[in-house]
Amino acid sequence: MTATAAATPMVDVRQAHKMFGDLHVLRGVDLTVQPGEVCVVLGPSGSGKSTLLRCLNELEVLTGGSVHLDGELLGYREDSAGRLHRLHPTAIAKQRSRIGMVFQRFHLFPHMTALENVMEAQVQVLKRSKGAARVKAVELLERVGLADRMDHYPAQLSGGQQQRVAIARALAMDPEIMLFDEPTSALDPELVGEVLAVMKDLAAGGMTMVVVTHEIGFAREVADHVVFMDEGVVVEEGAPAAVLDAPREERTKDFLSHVL
Repeated sequence: MTATAAATPMVDVRQAHKMFGDLHVLRGVDLTVQPGEVCVVLGPSGSGKSTLLRCLNELEVLTGGSVHLDGELLGYREDSAGRLHRLHPTAIAKQRSRIGMVFQRFHLFPHMTALENVMEAQVQVLKRSKGAARVKAVELLERVGLADRMDHYPAQLSGGQQQRVAIARALAMDPEIMLFDEPTSALDPELVGEVLAVMKDLAAGGMTMVVVTHEIGFAREVADHVVFMDEGVVVEEGAPAAVLDAPREERTKDFLSHVL
């Protein structure tokens, strides 16, 4: 969980801007996440948190600025004159395969069992044999506590179980970093804990994570780095104790007073 000093950040976002038509959602966001670090991003609805996350793995294309993953520029190549050229979709897909993402909604294939859901991308994208993909899927489903649910279809699983399958599916791609976009917000309150427990286990194992969430307790317990966003900018960031217990900015104080 503890970030280690490293010359090259795992994530380096520089002056990220994102426009949707006339709507300026990200307004010059800078963010650095070191290898092994857990970064929790907080903020009200519409603050740009989820858009930032989607720009980190090229689901959205930045209007301006850049994202580097372990030193590699995402989405573009730079020529000798310093001009940027958009990469071919195949190259972008290869970059994206280094990044695991878990969404608010689970997006499981309803006609596949939990085991088949975790195997599918391994076979189709990584070109693993079905045998190797199955071994990996079984291992990961056991890790997220679903050893007895492997042959169940999504409709036979609770929301918390479906989300744990989605986490296993993302981990099956051997990502260098995991992104979580409000992974517990669609769950009934009694199911939240089982998903957070899996995420805590990942953090303890040294997985680099960027987590958009309203779970302040998770941020306090697991995060190395807390970022508070509002209106498309980073208002305040730092260690959990600093941001959550002694915020400097009035916008941060106001937000926390409503969620704590």
